[in-house]
Amino acid sequence: MRVERDLMGEVEVPEGALWGAQTQRAMENFLISDLCFGRRFILALAHVKRACVRANVDLGLLDPRLGHAIEAACREVAEGRWDDHFPIDVFQTGSGTSTNMNANEVIGNRAIQLLGGEVGSRAPVHPNDHVNMSQSSNDVIPTGIHVAATLALREELIPALVRLHQALEKRAELFDPVVKPGRTHLQDATPIRMGQVFSGYAAQAEKSVRRARRAARALRELPLGGTAVGTGLNCPVDFPRRAIAVLNETLGTDFVEAVNHFEANAARDGVVQASGELKTIAVSLTKIANDIRWLGSGPRNGLGELKLPAVQPGSSMMPGKINPVMAEALILVAAQVIGHDAAITLGGLGGYFELNLMMPLLAYDLLRSIEWLAKGTRAFTERCVAGIEVDEDRCREMAERGLALSTALVPALGYDRAAEIAKEAHRTGSTVREVAHAWAVLSPQELDEVLDPRRMTEPGLLESME
Repeated sequence: MRVERDLMGEVEVPEGALWGAQTQRAMENFLISDLCFGRRFILALAHVKRACVRANVDLGLLDPRLGHAIEAACREVAEGRWDDHFPIDVFQTGSGTSTNMNANEVIGNRAIQLLGGEVGSRAPVHPNDHVNMSQSSNDVIPTGIHVAATLALREELIPALVRLHQALEKRAELFDPVVKPGRTHLQDATPIRMGQVFSGYAAQAEKSVRRARRAARALRELPLGGTAVGTGLNCPVDFPRRAIAVLNETLGTDFVEAVNHFEANAARDGVVQASGELKTIAVSLTKIANDIRWLGSGPRNGLGELKLPAVQPGSSMMPGKINPVMAEALILVAAQVIGHDAAITLGGLGGYFELNLMMPLLAYDLLRSIEWLAKGTRAFTERCVAGIEVDEDRCREMAERGLALSTALVPALGYDRAAEIAKEAHRTGSTVREVAHAWAVLSPQELDEVLDPRRMTEPGLLESME
């Protein structure tokens, strides 16, 4: 162990640790969960620190020799070399100051090593005076949240949703000739083509892509430069512009300085908005996954209109049972994302006066929502959607037996007469076609034309029948 000092006095730190006294105190104070910030947030924080160092050097505030060492340390942190040195619990001080100081200490001590100094000496690199120059936890942590979430949306969720959209569109094209019964209120409805059903799913996925992009736009403004309360105390006026320019150049992003730093420091509305978009995506994906598992239910005593890929045995005691596990896994993810959104909404309510005090929770839940949605969507696409087949015979049989075929008789016979035919078909177990033929309500040729399930799925049916 080595002994370090801070304003609270002496504290023992493990000899090999790159963190310092403040991180050590936080580790001892917040023994609450086993949740720590993951790779994505640490990477984003390292990029923010590197951009700040570059801006401070360019402004002549920081010795270039120290700045270059700090930058090198930031790059190593961004690469993941020192992830084990970020041990602080997510449930900590609401501003995330402990995590900001964790980064300052790790980066500072690594820079000291690179310069040939002694870890823990705070010389020639100081965690506050140099690594945290022109910054406060109050603007750095929310900036890190925005950067991390934007990268996760761009690199993980949006591509996953795009692939889902493409896979569903392909199934829609393949399944377009297959007519099946529609269902409303879980009851038989007029016919619909399986391709039309999947085109609806594809449209949901495409809208989810747009929602994910809107989530990223909600995070475009960065609070960097507001320091403690939004006034920018101890921060040069040109600092945020320069630092954000470095971020954009490095990451290929289009972040901008917050229009109003008081709002940007005090409120986390952009995070709440982004989470709301993720919640909507989760709800949409649940609809798709639930429909697909229902349409594939059976194989003998369910709907059985779809054949889902068999990816693993489904029961520990029932031989031969195969369950729609990929759809179920995505539904579980979606439920958790909705739960995260509830927590993030409460976190958004945690803005008091000039600072939000729920930022670690906001960061953790938002990033987990993005990452898990991305992985769940990708798995569902690759292991379920891409291999779905349609049972044409089953769909044709069920469409023909649907009582809602009687709807097509309404223009010729009127609603009440068509309802009588449907009622008789249900009573006798016959089809609508069989009852209509027995009652001779139309000629056989007219019946075949009117009761063609495929024609019922096409627009302009009434015009084509006139």
